[in-house]
Amino acid sequence: MSGGQLGDIMFTIGDFARHGRVSVRMLRHYDATGLLRPAHVDPASGYRYYTAAQLARLNRIIALKDLGFTLQQVRDIVEEKVSAEELRGMLRLRRAELETAVAAAGARLVQVEARLRAIESEGHMPTNDVVIKSVSTVRVAELTATAASFEPEDIGPVIGPLYDQLFQRLGSAGVTPTGPGVAYYEDAPEGGGKISVHAAVQVAAPLQDGAFRVLDLPSLDQAATIVHRGSMDTVLPTAQTLARWIDANGYQSTGYPREINLECPENRDDWVTELQAPVTRT
Repeated sequence: MSGGQLGDIMFTIGDFARHGRVSVRMLRHYDATGLLRPAHVDPASGYRYYTAAQLARLNRIIALKDLGFTLQQVRDIVEEKVSAEELRGMLRLRRAELETAVAAAGARLVQVEARLRAIESEGHMPTNDVVIKSVSTVRVAELTATAASFEPEDIGPVIGPLYDQLFQRLGSAGVTPTGPGVAYYEDAPEGGGKISVHAAVQVAAPLQDGAFRVLDLPSLDQAATIVHRGSMDTVLPTAQTLARWIDANGYQSTGYPREINLECPENRDDWVTELQAPVTRT
């Protein structure tokens, strides 16, 4: 049954589903679980009928479900078994989870785009972007941590916080960087594909271990170098261009490329980074 005054009428389950923009199957499920019972069930036919006032409960159920709450949590909330403070806490937690998921999805999208650019650049390798040169010993202050792998999604969350900590500690110690940042990588001692991540910056300070380590980063007799412009999240095509050049020109890589942060403005898309891959002649 349906009519003109929403406050007085009863909707069939099909009508109520259309007004609520949900499926009949979903309404039947909510009925079976006790989350949203029909206002009336015809004892003869078994037909379910709903009132317009029940749309408010339906809207709350759908909104909470879309936020990721379980049906039991939704029931407790709509039946006011959860206090206002508990609900605020649940919503804050869910918001944080959703923000994390959005950030992770954005990071994955960046990596997919980088892979696509790498695929598109195959067979179009520039020949004048790579320079072979020697790299002098440089003194750096550094912090080190371990990443699960050399994949960008594992390196990024490690190296960013490392640099934040490093610059805070340098400032507290009154040490001023004298040159660009230098990120370099090694296979972690524990193996399993894990990577030792070194976040370093050039300094003129005595060798020391403490809040940070100061060491002389060894020179490289030969390094194949290329300049990457943009966020390091998009470095993959540049790194693979360098790898193809090394292979095509009779060299062999002997380690992970160093990353020299030549320019690091606030907008990461404007970063300029030199990759230095240690190489030998094959």
